[in-house]
Amino acid sequence: MNNINIKVNFRALQSFWSIGKLYWWDSTEKWRAIGLLILLLFVLNLDSIIAVNQLKQQGELLSALVNLESERFWQSAFLYLGASILLALTVATWQYVEDKIRLYSRDWLTKFYLDKYFKNDLFYKVNTCYREIDNPDRRIAEDIKEFCHRSVTVFRQFTRSIFNLIAFSIVLWAKSKLLVIILVIYSVVGLLITTIGFGKILIPIKKEQLKLEANFRFGLVRIRENAESIAFYSGANREFTYIKQIFAPVISIYNKVITWERNLDIFQNIYGYITWILPTLIIGPRILAREPGLEVGALQEASGAFGKIFSSLNIIVNMFEYLTSFIAGIERLESFAKVLEELKASPVEGSRTIDTVEDSRLSLQHLTLQTPNYQRTLVKDLSLGIQPKEGLLIMGVSGCGKSSILRAIAGLWNSGTGAIYRPQLEEILFLPQRPYMILGSLRDQLLYPRTDLNISDEEIYRVLNQVNLPNLAERFGLDTIENWNQILSMGEQQRVAFARLLLTQPRYAILDEATSALDVQNEQSLYQQLQSRSTTYISVGHRPTLLQYHHQVLEVFGDETWRVSSPEDYKYLHKINYQ
Repeated sequence: MNNINIKVNFRALQSFWSIGKLYWWDSTEKWRAIGLLILLLFVLNLDSIIAVNQLKQQGELLSALVNLESERFWQSAFLYLGASILLALTVATWQYVEDKIRLYSRDWLTKFYLDKYFKNDLFYKVNTCYREIDNPDRRIAEDIKEFCHRSVTVFRQFTRSIFNLIAFSIVLWAKSKLLVIILVIYSVVGLLITTIGFGKILIPIKKEQLKLEANFRFGLVRIRENAESIAFYSGANREFTYIKQIFAPVISIYNKVITWERNLDIFQNIYGYITWILPTLIIGPRILAREPGLEVGALQEASGAFGKIFSSLNIIVNMFEYLTSFIAGIERLESFAKVLEELKASPVEGSRTIDTVEDSRLSLQHLTLQTPNYQRTLVKDLSLGIQPKEGLLIMGVSGCGKSSILRAIAGLWNSGTGAIYRPQLEEILFLPQRPYMILGSLRDQLLYPRTDLNISDEEIYRVLNQVNLPNLAERFGLDTIENWNQILSMGEQQRVAFARLLLTQPRYAILDEATSALDVQNEQSLYQQLQSRSTTYISVGHRPTLLQYHHQVLEVFGDETWRVSSPEDYKYLHKINYQ
């Protein structure tokens, strides 16, 4: 069992260092971080020295009172007050240095994780391909904050304990060598009971508690974001039932936590209360026996030194609940970091990926597209080219892989073989079925993602008229920040997305059922606007009315096969007649 515990503790240290070294060893800010640590060490050492002097003066005060020595009493009182003022300044200093370390480390680590999270669209892959990484938002926002706060606290507690152990051991050794030996044995026994008896139970429970709490919070956020849809479906009862279902394990695991923390508290309290009497039992009889040179104040010094040494030796016992939560958070951060690293490579070892080649035109060459887990092939050996200023329409039954082809073009999916020739992504604008409404002004919405473009208000008003939103700017103004997801209907959101296309004028546009919420007249108006531009576009859709705005039709059948035809041939094959 001891070997198991050593492995667990060593694993926790490895996990801590894998995260901590990013800032303390690998970052460009490491010298400032190391400098602050050295300053913290110096102040903590000074804290221990002053505390020893305080304890000595406490003993002197008591002895002076017992012996009725007035001059000795006032001298000790004066020295004690001076040490207290200096100690107050010292404590305030190390607390301030601690807060600065927390501030700088959280700032750097958060930006580091955010950079990895957003680079190469890994945030998309984490949320779609790695479901075991629950709530990545909490890991970035909360777990990093807790790591930075708790790591400094643990460092200070352990360092302070070492300094106190050395300083007060000298005091106690001079009073009673036997007391030091008893103290060491007593502390080792308590440490083994805590880490072996409680550690292997509490650490896994704390880790599971963090996960369940995050799931419960995510469920509530999801309801908030989809409140209108739930209300339309009259789904409140179902959502209430679901929330209660995911809340029940939260309460269950919390009950386990408080039960075992109660058991730990009982042990810690009994363990701690006994320590008060030990110095008295060892030193008291010697004072009663009138041992030469041993005054009553010596008992005060011995008791104070014993308490400090005991706390220092039992730092793990005293902080065990704190450490279990800390270790659980570290493991969540470490697993998140590992997934971000794994996603840089192919998710399946030895599997092939689609080649993406930068080119002035868009074409697919012998493309075989698979799902990210390589368990299903969507299309096989697909080859087609799209001429500049022309349109391609992708059609097929639901679930056949139409949108997946767009994901492959965007580089979000790369599982399979073949090659995709396309220009840089900065020259392509993607319009999903549900447009993304950013947190910002109407101007930001209309120019997203090119919010750096300098486009006049007159041009924006003109484009809003073209997409049949003439009063939108008048209602809100171009620079008013609103919750656009709630203010605009889905049809209005899709027209705003089309306005982005007309304003930013990309070379290529990819529309994934981007007009599904619009009536036929609005759809016709938008596509006619698009045809008048020099943009080459690909559309995914079901409506046969879309055929007239495209030059080619790619039909995906859902059994890995496909067919490319002209709109006329497609209408003939499917016997479509419309004006």
